Amino acid sequence: MPHETLSSIAVVVIAATVAPMFSDRLGRWIAIPSVVLEILFGVLIGSQVLGWAREDEIVGFLADFGLAMLMFLAGYELKLSEVRGKPMRLAALGWLVSLVLGLGFGALVHGFTQATLILGLALTTTALGTTLPMVRDAGLLDTPLGTRVLAVGALGEFGPIVAVALLLNDQNPVRTLLFLGAFGVVAARALWVASNRRPAGLSRLIRTTLGTSVQFAVRLCVLVVVLMVWLADGLGLDMLLGAFVAGLVVRLFLDAGDPDEGEVVESKIEAFGFGFLVPFFFVVSGMRFDLRALLDQPSAFALVPLFLVLFLVVRGLPVLVLHRRDLPARPRRSLALLGSAALPMVVVITTIGTETHQLPTSTASALVGAAMLSVLIFPLVALRGSRA
Repeated sequence: MPHETLSSIAVVVIAATVAPMFSDRLGRWIAIPSVVLEILFGVLIGSQVLGWAREDEIVGFLADFGLAMLMFLAGYELKLSEVRGKPMRLAALGWLVSLVLGLGFGALVHGFTQATLILGLALTTTALGTTLPMVRDAGLLDTPLGTRVLAVGALGEFGPIVAVALLLNDQNPVRTLLFLGAFGVVAARALWVASNRRPAGLSRLIRTTLGTSVQFAVRLCVLVVVLMVWLADGLGLDMLLGAFVAGLVVRLFLDAGDPDEGEVVESKIEAFGFGFLVPFFFVVSGMRFDLRALLDQPSAFALVPLFLVLFLVVRGLPVLVLHRRDLPARPRRSLALLGSAALPMVVVITTIGTETHQLPTSTASALVGAAMLSVLIFPLVALRGSRA
């Protein structure tokens, strides 16, 4: 490995390690999520400020795999048995309304162009993988609010992923639809197999290697992620679709076994993901952030507060209206705020837009900047309101 690459990895890991320390110290005055500091430190160590770390092929691969792991963990947290029925129906309807609103606002900014589609999809996303740990740490995951956060967040992640695969793909749309159907068949089969009772030999191997260097259960989970990501990418679909479905498969597989074993494996998977790969993605996302494009154009900088409000309108307003009979006012407002926080898929969609030259770099930077603020502000207000 080139020494420059190793140096960049070391700096990224240092930034990822220092971020929660700063978050903990700042928590005395203001609760700043570690993920926001990870992105800010990424901007600081990147080529546009200090130049201590640079993205090459290896660093980029680790960051992309970190994003896949984030989507995997988001899918893993989604318990289908808890969100099926009304919570999922309301979440699906809310996302469709958000899609219409997002495309409408996109048309106002860019007219009827490809940029409209990119902007509209970015506004419909939800940062489930980012906000879910905060909800869980607040002890709200097993409440009615937590169940609806899962449903709204899942649609806010899964809906844009599918839309990106269908609408922002350079392949023939019919071919993409067929490939998406083929992937759906494989995914459904995998989910069915995972939900069934395990063979005795497989259960024994998982149980006997939990505390050894073999760690078969963890290897099996990683295999599912890699295979589903490989399949999605091979079919010309977004790899995040494969990662999200892999999370669903692993959740069903672990739920079909011994609960105590499932908790142990879950802790190991989260340690692997949240301990290294996921923060690596967020730090590198900060390195990719085009700060100069935002600062050099005052008009682009002015878009940041506008996009922040649009996240609330496009995602939060439908949630607030549709759940008016389902939740009391205070948790409903918290749900709307948590559903309005967006970041990972905003980064993905705007990257596609800038790489295909369909979205101006300044607009993409303004969107990502607003998404960073949404993850900083909305969950903080939502969780305070839920405890009031």
